Amino acid sequence: MKRKTFIASLALFAALPFVSCSKSDSKGKLTIALLPKSKGNQYFVTCEKGARTAAAELGAELKFDGPINSDPAKQNEIVENWITDGVDVIAAACENKDSISTALKKAQAAGIKVVTYDADAQPDARSFFVNQATAQGIGEQLMDSAAALTGGEGEFAIITGTLTASNLNEWIKYIKARQAEKYPNMKLVDTKPCDDQKDKAQQEATNLLSAYPNLKAIVGVCSPSVPGAAEAIKQAGKAGAVKLVGLGLPSENRAYVKEGVTQAVILWNVEELGYLSIMAGAAVAKGELVPGATEFNAGKLGKMEVKGDNIILGKPFVFTKENIDQFDF
Repeated sequence: MKRKTFIASLALFAALPFVSCSKSDSKGKLTIALLPKSKGNQYFVTCEKGARTAAAELGAELKFDGPINSDPAKQNEIVENWITDGVDVIAAACENKDSISTALKKAQAAGIKVVTYDADAQPDARSFFVNQATAQGIGEQLMDSAAALTGGEGEFAIITGTLTASNLNEWIKYIKARQAEKYPNMKLVDTKPCDDQKDKAQQEATNLLSAYPNLKAIVGVCSPSVPGAAEAIKQAGKAGAVKLVGLGLPSENRAYVKEGVTQAVILWNVEELGYLSIMAGAAVAKGELVPGATEFNAGKLGKMEVKGDNIILGKPFVFTKENIDQFDF
């Protein structure tokens, strides 16, 4: 009798519909991990602010961690820790796309959804890339702004973050292409890394001003490079004589712009970039954003267009003395 009852119970169990539970289902809410290139960089601090707003709206838990300074090996270590922790989503800004892709693929194999933002990984190491603007658009805007300030003539130099930063190198590629195509009377004399540190950017700019007495402009392609170069130009007494344009936050450059040391700061809404990254990661985890999608609902940003595996925030914006006080990030 007991044997018949046991067999009947097994049959009843087998007839029940199978229900799978994701990690987020079992924990009740998503855990999303946001990886910056450098958590000491104000750019990524501002990204985190937007990310926390998105996490609060979603009822998700946000983890934020990264290297103190740009360090691909440290990024890999943090991803490994998050795999062990069993987070649901990783949103990563990749210092070195080749270096981090292996760790991100391992995260995917563990069932973690991966998106990238600001700087991409290898395409098979993530589902989508939240792109602040196209690399071509950024590079061309920087070159066009520098040329407009110098009359399309003279020597210029670039201060970058690190020589291994894939997205920065892509922007520099388009700066060089634009110069060759449109501004033959301008000459790129040097490219120096500042390791995403304002103080080092200031020292590199000081060295450039000394090494190239005919320098007409400096172009900064990472956010710490612009205020660092501005301070060097100011201390050298060359404000206005050496033009400065670059990617940066209005809040970090406002004083230099209003003094006329920095002529233009180019960026996008960084807080919205952090916000969109979390919304995208959550949408992927919930099955609301899948390969082939042409748009998805990004909370307060509304419907965002998806082009292939890229979600583009918008075009670069130029902050000048005339409009910079309108922005508080």
